[in-house]
Order: sequence, then C-alpha cells, then structure tokens
Amino acid sequence: MVRREKYEAPVVDVHTPSVARMYDWLLGGVDNYLSDRQACAQLLEFAPSSQSLARHNRAFLRRIVRVLVEQYGVEQFIDHGSGLPTQDNVHQVAQRINENCRVVYVDNDPMVLAHGRTALEENSNTAVIQADMRDTERIFGHAETRRLVRPGRRTAALFVSVLHCIPDTDDDRDPAALVRRVADRLRALGPGNLMVICQLVSDDPAVRENVTRLMAEKTGDAWGRVRERGEVEAYFQGLQVLDPGLVDVIDWRPDSAPPPPGLRPPDWVEWGGLARV
Repeated sequence: MVRREKYEAPVVDVHTPSVARMYDWLLGGVDNYLSDRQACAQLLEFAPSSQSLARHNRAFLRRIVRVLVEQYGVEQFIDHGSGLPTQDNVHQVAQRINENCRVVYVDNDPMVLAHGRTALEENSNTAVIQADMRDTERIFGHAETRRLVRPGRRTAALFVSVLHCIPDTDDDRDPAALVRRVADRLRALGPGNLMVICQLVSDDPAVRENVTRLMAEKTGDAWGRVRERGEVEAYFQGLQVLDPGLVDVIDWRPDSAPPPPGLRPPDWVEWGGLARV
C-alpha cells in the first residue's frame, strides 16, 4: 500500500479550465469538464495542431522514460507537473523494464491528486505528492520523496511540457531558477543524474501572444508563456545536453521515421531534450 499523507477530499473548480484537464481532453481522455473543452476549442482556433502536438508529446514521454531506464540505468523519477493519469504513465513504462523503478509524481491540481492516489494505491514504488512544482524544498524534503528517491541511485527529474505554465519572475520561482535548483539537488544525490526538459515554443509572435493571453485568461492567470527556442536553450546552461541535442520532441530518438517538414505542425512545437546535470 502506498504511504500517503492525509488529505481532505479535493474541491474541484469545474468552471475554471485546468491545464491538466485540457491536456487530458487533447489526449482523448474523459476526466475533463465543459469549461476545459470550451477552452480547448478556443486554443485550437489559435493553434490548430494542439491535439496532435499533445499526442506527440505523450509519445516522447514514453520514449524518453524507456531510454532513461534501458540505456542510462535510471531507477528513480521525479515527475514535476505530472498531470492526470492516462495510459502508459511514467511508472508503467519504467516498471515494465525494471520492476524496481520508483516514481514520485508531483502536482498541485486537486483532481490529479485524487485520481493519481487512487490509481497508485497498490503500487508501493510510486507516490503522488501535493506541491507546486516550484517548491523544490517541499518536494525533495517530502517523506514520500525521501522514501522512494535514495542517494547513489540513478535519478531523473522530468519537466515535460510544464515550464510554459510558469511565468517569468525576478526571484527563485522563475523557470530557469527552478531548473538550476533541481539540478543542484540531483547532483547532491550522486553523479550521473539526468534532467528532461521540453516546453511549448513558437517562431510565430502571434501564436505566442494569442495562446499565452488565452491560457492566462482561462486559467485565472495560472499560466506562464509560450517561449522561443533560445529561451528554452538557456535552461540547459551548465548541463551536458545528450544526443540528439535540443530538438522538436518528434525528432528525439523516434521509433519510426518522423513526419517530413511539410507535415509538421506549422504553429508551435514541443522543444527540448535530455541533459546530464
């Protein structure tokens, strides 16, 4: 049985769209409400490829978890902003290869917490903790993290399609500061640990502006910004980026031939990669 902190039944605001529930809808899930579906419909007006982009991103998550376990010997994962459980979650992919892999899921969405804890009830090598992904001290100091993430075991921190949910600030809540802080924590656990980062980017200023404005309005300003490639590249400063470098996630070690340029989403992409800290 998973050891879980006591919590009250979550109060879910069904009238304000949730990023996690919108992503669930884009993936074809059913754990969403009318407000989420309406927000997605407006999002598709600005960025028509959003649904295929979400599915490509989920396929990237499956691939990179598999590669981390098979090729880099990762045994422990901290999945920041994990979202609603769906098919082939991180622990399912990892534990098919190594049943001893351990996963800490981190999210502050009450619906994610309720569904996640129910889904993981019988898996003692997983846990869901309630925390803002920027609260590194709480995440790494949490009893469940200390139970599952052990020094000296190869560990990966995941920031998959979540940093665009964090606004730029002048303090330690800035996305770049968050990445540096987590990298330091990973180094303290031992050598050879890894970090995955990807987020939404666009070369089109109108897409960046329109999507950012829409998401900020719909989520009650619980949103960051669609960024440019150079801004995401800056997150990797001080890290050793591994092959194939920073790319559209469609091109990150694909299982089959990726689509040619003419069939790529023209509006925005998920961009990032894998690095050793």
